[in-house]
Amino acid sequence: MTTQIPTPEQLTQRVRGALRAVLGPDLDTVADSDELRDKLGDLYDSLRAVECITRIEEEFGIEVDYVGHDVRYEFATPERIVRFVQWQLQDLAAINGVTAHDS
Repeated sequence: MTTQIPTPEQLTQRVRGALRAVLGPDLDTVADSDELRDKLGDLYDSLRAVECITRIEEEFGIEVDYVGHDVRYEFATPERIVRFVQWQLQDLAAINGVTAHDS
């Protein structure tokens, strides 16, 4: 059985939902291209960043490599997180035979 990779819109919605579960409604003030640390200040400290990464891993069934991935960069804005998740899902697709979303 193959599974489809979510569309970019679905990914954005799911990433924001996962982040909102950790950061609360303050996330709604953050645009996709905004730096989380700049917009949320102490709400997005290193502990919350790790909690967000863990939540993203759980939501999408991916694993973030704290040594191999540049998490400070990849998890700085919602749109970078979406792009990171998309890349990870595409890698899994190549390995596991998952199909891409229909364009």
